[in-house]
Amino acid sequence: MTERITHMFDVVAAQGHGSVWTVLFIGFCFGAVILWSRLDKFEKMAGFMIFEDTLAPRMAMMTVALSGVGFYALVQGGVAEYQVKPTLLGGLLVGAVLFGMGLVILGKCPSAFFVSVSEGRVDALVGVIGGMVGGAVFTLTFPRIKQLMGPDLGAIRLSDVLGGYELTIVLLLSLTLFVVALLIPTVDYHDPADENPKR
Repeated sequence: MTERITHMFDVVAAQGHGSVWTVLFIGFCFGAVILWSRLDKFEKMAGFMIFEDTLAPRMAMMTVALSGVGFYALVQGGVAEYQVKPTLLGGLLVGAVLFGMGLVILGKCPSAFFVSVSEGRVDALVGVIGGMVGGAVFTLTFPRIKQLMGPDLGAIRLSDVLGGYELTIVLLLSLTLFVVALLIPTVDYHDPADENPKR
């Protein structure tokens, strides 16, 4: 068990993501954006789940649109690279269900958990601990779990299916997401409990 965990950290450390300070700086900037946008608040995600708040989808679409173009430029410039993971249908379905259940129960995306913990929210701390335990269990049992994930369809890319046109695909999808994010009306969820506080 210890060897697998050590190997996992060694693999991550050897990928050359820059100095620890660079990674921390990027993390702090990301956390600041989460705090500024209030996506670490339970009511924002809960409002999205009941279709009474549009902040989460607008932020997600805008983020994917801008980062998609930026990341493609970095890859073409030789600064970054990507690795397409194999498509395991069983694993994708089970993972999507588990992710959705966790999102609804805890009311946060995984990236917002640590921001909420920094604010002293106990519910987020429970989510972080559960996520770490789940990740450890998955890492240790992955060889067995992989056999249950269904057939391996290989690394599928949209550009491979269409016979190229990577730049066109990136620009078209990013532009579509960007426009949709701008067209989605701004709806801010207000919890009735906040309007009628208990005395």
